[in-house]
Parts: sequence; structure tokens; C-alpha cells
Amino acid sequence: MPFDTAPVAGSEPRRVRATAAELETTRRRAAGRRLAIGLGLVVVVAGALVVALLVGPARLSLAEVVGALGRRLFGREAASWRDTVVVSVRLPRALVALLVGGGFAVAGAALQGLFRNPLADPGVLGVSSGASLGAVVAISAGIAGHAIWTLPFAAFAGAAADVLLVFAIAARRGRGRLFSGTLLLVGVAVGALNVSLTTFVLSAALARYDAGRQIVYWLLGALEARTWDHVLLGAPAVLIGVAIINAHARELDALLLGEMGAASVGVDVARVRLRVVLASALVVGASVAVAGPIGFVGLLVPHLIRLAVGSAHRALLPLAFLGGGLFLLIADVVARTLPAREIPVGVVTAAIGAPAFLILLLRRRTAETVS
Repeated sequence: MPFDTAPVAGSEPRRVRATAAELETTRRRAAGRRLAIGLGLVVVVAGALVVALLVGPARLSLAEVVGALGRRLFGREAASWRDTVVVSVRLPRALVALLVGGGFAVAGAALQGLFRNPLADPGVLGVSSGASLGAVVAISAGIAGHAIWTLPFAAFAGAAADVLLVFAIAARRGRGRLFSGTLLLVGVAVGALNVSLTTFVLSAALARYDAGRQIVYWLLGALEARTWDHVLLGAPAVLIGVAIINAHARELDALLLGEMGAASVGVDVARVRLRVVLASALVVGASVAVAGPIGFVGLLVPHLIRLAVGSAHRALLPLAFLGGGLFLLIADVVARTLPAREIPVGVVTAAIGAPAFLILLLRRRTAETVS
């Protein structure tokens, strides 16, 4: 008589319930891990901000920094020059670093998810080079010194013109439709054109020593002499752009499945792509406008955060903002404390970011080979 191989009654539901419980446990652990990483980043960012207020050519104690911030908070007059150094020099510089670093990282994470390209960064559409071209033209023409807002305005105008040009060419090439591959190719071409024009303007400006030196220094990316005016100029655009990108976190998750997969679950791919690209351009244009073109923040930081929390954009984007701000803030502290004369922070981010990114690529390649 053959054995009865039918499943025991109730065994399948029990297995289903066990699997659901395991998935729920895994989900809770992942959520707890993300929360712990987020709280840890907040604490480290706060500590780095305090360090940024303490170090510099004039060494200050923690009590002096706290006292200066307290007097500013309660509207009291500055007690000494130390209050001016903390409130008017170091604090706005640190806030610009947090805003710019966070903005670059969020834009990089969004573009990497949108184009499903791990090498996509805030300069992928030529926005950074467009902003640089606008600023270089303003410096060379001599209008950048008239008011503090003229240079950021020129840089932002260059970024906006670049985005409009890229979209116009891509839409014409796609006969009214925007495709990711077309946007990338047009962005690379327009970015190369911007670089050539920037080099031409720079070569013409080198005949004037002051203008040439100012252009070269700005192109390296720097946070020196940033004031509250720069914070007020950059913060609204960066925060609005970051908020728009965060609002599309679910759609970015769906786009990881590909454009066809995202469309099959109800995502309007063309509309989401347009909004995310424009928001990223807004963030990058404003960041470059107040700090210059700073590399590797938007390329490296999203990779590090993704390794820690995964690719879900609802957690990835806020943590990328904290991580990018932390990375640029630390780089700025390093730039100010080196034995040599203060160097542009863009040099420090490149010196740290390039080797770190190569290590990540090599580790990923090794892991793929082993598997």
C-alpha cells in the first residue's frame, strides 16, 4: 500500500504564518538598524559642528563657543571678538558645508536611482559645469565684486540655462519624449562644452592676475569667507529641492525595477523623471553657486549610505543628506587645520573621495568575482 504523501492538515498555513513572522522580524530589525544609523549620524554631525566652531587660526574653548552662541540666541551684544569669530565667521561657514554637502549627496543618490547608474553624480547632466561657467564669466567680466549675491546668481543662472538646454535638445531628439539614455548623453556633451568654454574664459583671464587667481580658486571649490548671506542664498533652493526629491522616494524605489517595471505599478515615469531631474538641478545649482564645484560628495556618500541601509530611498535620502553634510564638514575642518596655508575644501574631498571610491569599486568587484 503506497504511503500517503499528502501534507498534514494545517501545515501549509503554519509555514505561511512562520514565513510572514520571519519577514516581519527582518523588517523590524532593518527599521531599527536604519533608526540607529540615523541617530548616530545626527550625534556625529552635531559633534563635527562643535569641532568646526572650535578649530581655526584662533583657538577657542568650548565654554567660549557656548557663550557666544548663547549670547547670540538671546539677542545680547557680543562680549568680545571671539563672539564675532564664532557667530559671523565659523557658524555660517559650517552651515554652508552642511547644506552643500547634504544637497550634493541627495542629488547624487536621486540621480543614481533614477538612471540606475552607480556612477551618476550631480554633474551627470552638466549642471555643475554650467554653474561654473556662469560664475567664471561673472568673475572675468568684473561684475562678481559689485555685491555678494552677484557671483551665486551668475552661477545659478548658468546651471538653469544648462538644464533648459539639455532638456530642449533631449526632447527634440526624442520627438517630445524624454528618455534617460538621451538625457545622459546630452548632459555629457553639454558638460564637455561648458568645460571648454570655461577653460577659454580662464585662459583669457590669466592675463589679469587677480581675476585669474580668483577664478582658479573658485573652480577648486571653497568655503572660505562664507557668510550668513551665502546661507540665506543657498538654503531655500537646496531645502526645497531636497524636499521635492524626498517626496518621490517611492517612485525612485519603483524605478529600480526599470522604466517598464515602474510603469507597470502605476508610476508616471516621464513626470517623475522630469521632477527629480529639475529638483536635482535646483539643489546642485544652488550648492555650486555658494561653494563652487566640489567633487566626490554626490558620488561617494550615497554608495556608503546604501551599503549601510540598502537602496530604499525613504531611508537612503535623509541619511545621505546627513552623511554628505558630515563628509564636507569634516573635509572643511581638515582643510583649515593642515600645517600649510588653508587649501580649498574641494582639494580635500577629492583627496579623500577618489581613493575611497576606488576601494569601494575594487571590493565590489572582488565580491562579484567570488560569488
